[in-house]
Amino acid sequence: MTDITYTIVEHDGGWAYKLGAVFSETFPTHDAALAAAKRVAGEQKVAGDTVGITYEDDRGQWREELSDGHDRPTTHVKG
Repeated sequence: MTDITYTIVEHDGGWAYKLGAVFSETFPTHDAALAAAKRVAGEQKVAGDTVGITYEDDRGQWREELSDGHDRPTTHVKG
């Protein structure tokens, strides 16, 4: 199972949550960014439908897979 962590950081004169190298929108306070990150982390746990997906991998090759809607990540918020 995938394990992901959202981190609260200062960003663009405010606060944001970050996953890897990707920032959320900027929030005016740490508490607002923390609340948003907790909401997003909770949404990641919700099961969905099993669907076919197509994506380009890091080598530029197109891949097709079946994505199990019940294979949800474990989420954490650090901040």
